[in-house]
Amino acid sequence: MVNLIDAVQPNVIKTQLSDIYGFSEQLAQIPDLVSLTIGEPDFPTPEHVKKAGMAAIAADESHYTATWGRIGTRTAAANYLKQRYDVDYDPATQVVITNGVTEAMYATLATFVGKGDEVLLPTPAFPVYDSLVELNGGKLVEIDTQPDEFLLTPERLRATLQEHPHAKVLIVNFPSNPTGRSYSADQIQALADVIAETNLVVVSDEIYSELTYTGRHVSLAKYLPDQTILFNGLSKSHAMTGWRIGVAAGPAPVMTEIAKVRELMSTSVMTAAQVAAEEAFGNGMDDAAPMRAEYERRRDYVYNEFTRLGFACEKPQGAFYLFAKIPERFHLNSAAFCQDVAKTVKVGMIPGSSFGAGGEGYVRISYATSMSNLEEAIRRLQIYSDEH
Repeated sequence: MVNLIDAVQPNVIKTQLSDIYGFSEQLAQIPDLVSLTIGEPDFPTPEHVKKAGMAAIAADESHYTATWGRIGTRTAAANYLKQRYDVDYDPATQVVITNGVTEAMYATLATFVGKGDEVLLPTPAFPVYDSLVELNGGKLVEIDTQPDEFLLTPERLRATLQEHPHAKVLIVNFPSNPTGRSYSADQIQALADVIAETNLVVVSDEIYSELTYTGRHVSLAKYLPDQTILFNGLSKSHAMTGWRIGVAAGPAPVMTEIAKVRELMSTSVMTAAQVAAEEAFGNGMDDAAPMRAEYERRRDYVYNEFTRLGFACEKPQGAFYLFAKIPERFHLNSAAFCQDVAKTVKVGMIPGSSFGAGGEGYVRISYATSMSNLEEAIRRLQIYSDEH
């Protein structure tokens, strides 16, 4: 009898999916759990965007679009990136609409990464990057940023490049999932100065750019346009995770190659979602502002409360995550701690070990939930703390 598993490619067998969703689903079986696990906006998609999508469906806009995306959507996305982050892209040749940033990441890494290619990744980091590098046969080189307050410094990047002079790709994500940390214009410039001395392909995932609390987000692509593939989209800024709208932008010759891979994955992105995205990019420039203000209020609350409970943490500068160090008095690793807290006081958190080097000993909590949920979680964590 044929065993089909024997025919599966080794890279697929070796690839480990993120345990974030699996862990979250496991905890979700606990009755009355206050879940701070999944990073998804708890706001509705803006009304004018929903109406645009519904109008497109009503008008029978239900057919294939250009594989790169509708030109109207690409133009709106390019204008949005220009106005918000001062980066210039030709919508006809430099912008591709994707099914979320995950598809953009897969298409890009499949374009650049082959067997044995080294990919640099500052960690802790969202584990999908690791999985996609492995799936494409690359070799992940983790850069532990924990000693540097969870920021990649020029000095640490230089040291890593000395140890790995043939590294091909650098992946950066800021504001960061899971730490919420981000970079000032001066810090981005300093990193760009180091990168400019290399042949690195920079993949810059800036999906949380509109959820920045310390002034306007500064894109790495502004300083290294010819060396950077920029990712952005609407999932976080416009609470559109289920609409699956991502944007990949970069030098024209390279985007042609990335677009080939993306076309083979799903032909095109849902037409009505692209129409809604055009509305969001074009007339929803400031839609994120009220959500960002509420996230910042929650950020301040959870940061102060976790600090009071003895969890050391760097104050997030963006996104909607807090990455907190587990007090030593609990004597548990991150996975055991999260399971014990979920079991005893019914608060769900993600173990820091899920995010690579520098993550063990920490927990990630998402404050993309109501203030009442956050207050109840803190009340329960206080009980847990008092009992230990």
